[in-house]
Amino acid sequence: MELGLIAIGAGLAVGFTAFGTGYAQGRIGAAGAGAIAEKPEITGRIILLVAIPETMVILGFAVAAMIMLLLPGG
Repeated sequence: MELGLIAIGAGLAVGFTAFGTGYAQGRIGAAGAGAIAEKPEITGRIILLVAIPETMVILGFAVAAMIMLLLPGG
């Protein structure tokens, strides 16, 4: 039972962060496409802004790894 709950917690850590990242990247990407259409010289900034939310998934994966490896039963 304990190992199952740990696995669910790790899955939720990755799942929620992935959902949040997808939502943010969708909004930023749509706005960025419009901004690049108006001013093509800001392409580098928009690429950076689209990449920033990806760190949230990386942190969610790190939390899931810590949950699975550091807690008892993992």
